Amino acid sequence: MLKKMTLLKTIQFKDISPEEASEFEIRRAARAVVLDTDSRVGLLYVKKYNYHKLPGGGLEGNENIDEALKRECLEEIGCKIEVSGEVGEIIEYRDKWALKQHSYCFVAKVIGEKGKPDFTEKELEYGFEIKWVPLSEAISLMENDSPEGYEGPFIHIRDSAFLAQAAEILNN
Repeated sequence: MLKKMTLLKTIQFKDISPEEASEFEIRRAARAVVLDTDSRVGLLYVKKYNYHKLPGGGLEGNENIDEALKRECLEEIGCKIEVSGEVGEIIEYRDKWALKQHSYCFVAKVIGEKGKPDFTEKELEYGFEIKWVPLSEAISLMENDSPEGYEGPFIHIRDSAFLAQAAEILNN
């Protein structure tokens, strides 16, 4: 399913804070702008760190991008999905953790009924909540976020860029 995807952005910690790191572990992740039958976007609100994010996460074991995306959407927003298009790729350099993350984002639609998420203990501790909102509201929510912690600003920049690109794709 994954061919050469359009690189939308590279986010480096030095853009957020002047710290440095040398060697990076590589992590690949799948994310999606998921639309329900009413064209609302599924977002996760991370209450503890005050930001919204798209569903998705890292590949596990021998998973491919498609398998990881479907698993993550089922776990985080309780939905089976069908991918309808590509949004793009964003690379993040999280210097503090010596992590280089490649996030591949897609547009997808909910297949069947919405179920319940299967949040991890960490996600429950962070106060994850699912919100289904129109695309314009999703963009507005992210624009008005003030993410806290180390990871929040990366996710905010990344997922805001993914949402903006998805809006451009969906509106054309």
